[in-house]
Amino acid sequence: QVQLVESGGGLVQPGGSLRLSCAASGSIFSINRMGWYRQTPGKQRELVAVITSGGNTNYTDSVKGRFTISRNNAKNVVFLQMNSLKPEDTAVYYCNLVRHSGSAYWGQGTQVTVSS
Repeated sequence: QVQLVESGGGLVQPGGSLRLSCAASGSIFSINRMGWYRQTPGKQRELVAVITSGGNTNYTDSVKGRFTISRNNAKNVVFLQMNSLKPEDTAVYYCNLVRHSGSAYWGQGTQVTVSS
């Protein structure tokens, strides 16, 4: 089994920054990619950013240039640096891990609220 624990969410004013962290533990092997998704009430969970085991990254268009995903392989931690936050970034952010087998795991989510 894999456990993913997110931290770093909170309330921030528009234009501010937050850094999310996701610590993976348990059966950590054969990881294909890790990433961040977000979800608001009544909407489907959407991909925010992903980083592969080889270090390649991909972002949804709305966060390009503002968010940065990174990973500490030695500590099995993935980060999401979020700058220039907008009210529309408000959501519950979920960490995701996918193995090469296709098995996927999710964290419990952390709330990010951007409001003045």
